[in-house]
Amino acid sequence: MNMKRLFDVQGFKLTTSTLHKEDRRLSESLTSIGNGYMGMRGNFEETYSGDSHQGSYIAGVWFPDKTKVGWWKNGYPEYFGKVINSLNFIGIGVQVDGEEVDLYVDEVRDFHLELDMQTGMLNRQFILVKGNKETAFKVERFLSADRKEIGAISYTVTPLNYSGEITFTPYLDGNVQNEDSNYEETFWLEIERKALATGGALVSKTKSNPFGTPQFTVAASMHVAASKEAVITSSDRDMYVANTVTIQANEGETVGIHKYISITSSRDYAETEVRPAADKLLEQAVEVGYEALKQAHVAKWLERWEISDVEIAGDDEAQQGIRYNLFQLFATYYGEDSRLNIGPKGFTGEKYGGATYWDTEAYAVPLYLSVADKEVTRNLLLYRHNQLEGAYHNARQQGLKGALYPMVTFTGVECHNEWEITFEEIHRNAAMVYAIYNYVNYTGDKSYLEQFGIEVLVGIARFWADRVHYSKRQGKYMIHGVTGPNEYENNVNNNWYTNFMAKWCLSYTLEVIADLREAGTVTHFDQLEVTSEEQAQWTSITENMYFPYDAELDVFVQHDTFLDKELMPVSELAPEHRPLNQNWSWDRVLRSCFIKQADVLQGIYFHGDQFTMEQKRKNFEFYEPMTVHESSLSPCIHSVLAAELGMEEKAVEMYQRTARLDLDNYNNDTEDGLHITSMTGSWLAIVQGFAGMRTSNETLSFKPILPKGWDHYSFKINYRDRLLKVTVSKGETRLELLRGEALSLKLMDESVLLETEIVKSMVLA
Repeated sequence: MNMKRLFDVQGFKLTTSTLHKEDRRLSESLTSIGNGYMGMRGNFEETYSGDSHQGSYIAGVWFPDKTKVGWWKNGYPEYFGKVINSLNFIGIGVQVDGEEVDLYVDEVRDFHLELDMQTGMLNRQFILVKGNKETAFKVERFLSADRKEIGAISYTVTPLNYSGEITFTPYLDGNVQNEDSNYEETFWLEIERKALATGGALVSKTKSNPFGTPQFTVAASMHVAASKEAVITSSDRDMYVANTVTIQANEGETVGIHKYISITSSRDYAETEVRPAADKLLEQAVEVGYEALKQAHVAKWLERWEISDVEIAGDDEAQQGIRYNLFQLFATYYGEDSRLNIGPKGFTGEKYGGATYWDTEAYAVPLYLSVADKEVTRNLLLYRHNQLEGAYHNARQQGLKGALYPMVTFTGVECHNEWEITFEEIHRNAAMVYAIYNYVNYTGDKSYLEQFGIEVLVGIARFWADRVHYSKRQGKYMIHGVTGPNEYENNVNNNWYTNFMAKWCLSYTLEVIADLREAGTVTHFDQLEVTSEEQAQWTSITENMYFPYDAELDVFVQHDTFLDKELMPVSELAPEHRPLNQNWSWDRVLRSCFIKQADVLQGIYFHGDQFTMEQKRKNFEFYEPMTVHESSLSPCIHSVLAAELGMEEKAVEMYQRTARLDLDNYNNDTEDGLHITSMTGSWLAIVQGFAGMRTSNETLSFKPILPKGWDHYSFKINYRDRLLKVTVSKGETRLELLRGEALSLKLMDESVLLETEIVKSMVLA
């Protein structure tokens, strides 16, 4: 497996002493930062004329680009929704005695780049050599976790062996475009620009579109403060405002600027108030001052880590991996805004376009349930509930009843541009139901079902009931023409996972209806007008769903014709063929037996309490050897199942891959941006895999193992208004109740009562 590691291995930091010019885009992806409201790739402030992907993004701001593929097909989405690159607000040009600094061409030594994940700070320092002049640079920046619209930069320069003139040119630049835009088109129009004595403002608006989706207005304001007396001038041109700050610096004297930035959008303010709001927020930030802003920002990050940190002793790579992934997840989303969701690239790139995939419900929900307040997950569920009408629209587009949640969306309306995704990968609908089940099962908050959840469940149940068809020959209900989680097979019949999850969705909806009636909370449900005939049909489908199965192999068959393929393990592939999606034609990929990610095993993972250990083992041993794990979502599922099956070596291998997928660039695609939603996988592999945490039937349980080479690991979880700490070390598992009432749970299959300030220890088998 080809891997590329750019950064040193440290627990809470990414550091390097190399300016990676040949891997600049990869480095930019890995040093991305964000605060849930906005974010950016790890671009340099000053000029860098080499290959780079400048990218800054604002949550919820997008554009409906013309769909490039298949727009003429009936029912196809009208547009391809995409996250769009926003203005460059970090830029600071620098001149040393009149000569521009360009880190691509200039001689640089003693370079040090550091992403401090514990504090959310991106730091950099180096010595620039121009002729016989040596100049030390130190730069740090952050996007405030305390004030979401605020970013700040400290930029200082020290002439080491001369006295001279240092010029800083902080600017706002709206002349940006997406890497994947059509014919290098831009998406922004200038509304207003203003160059001020010590700052400036730029207001831009997304251009009009023929699809009637909202336009977005974004305002950026900046203020510049020099460290000593300086000559400051201002300038502007189309979509650009700047200050020029000229300072006379003595040999050995450190001079510099603080650059404060505020970003506001019409998502939060009336269009006429976007710029005034940015100005006001900026004024408040400047009044607080750089150091106080920084301290408040750091305090927020430390508060998050106090609850969510996972400690691993004995494996530094594993430790860095889990912390890096948690950092990037929280930099992308921390639940403050129910209008937002977790984009697959977050604020780190533009690939995949849209804001949401089923990744959120399938992978992110269990993590956020445990490491953040339950309101964070509730907001994720509300995001989907609020877009229910869009899901009904998607189903109508395909001539079907009920609600079909989109694969990619900003509004609830499907906006993906690939046939096999839009029409066929309908299993995503089941993830919406599973997330609701997961939330209720974990938190015990059944009020959500009556208030909101039942509407989603019924809409999805009606879709499945219309999407199945009855085979008279088999006497079974079937689902044809789908793509399962394994996207390396399209347009298959009776994908086992899709059929299984459709049946489960109908069963769970019927169960919830019965519970609501028994509890007498049916007022809201009655408005949905679910008839007894309809429920009888759902019951008939659940009792007569068709599932491909092979008696000789004793495995669930991925789809009707999977076993007719030429079956072979991944180990027989020549290394130069991988990753397949970068080396094979799509036709060859589709005809092969190789599996992109967990498919049958995804269903077994979701509903482990419904399968025996023997069923899990046989299916794992059959499918995993054919799995290339070229989806970022794949390794964690296999790690969890391998740990449960006692396959420790495989579990650790898969954990390492999910934990360091981007850090080591396993799939050779991280330069496009990070795999944000799959970063949940490292946490799942530890907590659900190695620690064996389950919440089946509303009962919390643990069945831990300690991987070889690890001295111990520990983590905390929120569970039903309690805070628990779990520590697994050589010889024992320790559970601590840090907050909340006593809790009955299971540890190593033994029922125990965990009481306040009492530690229960169990010797590991």
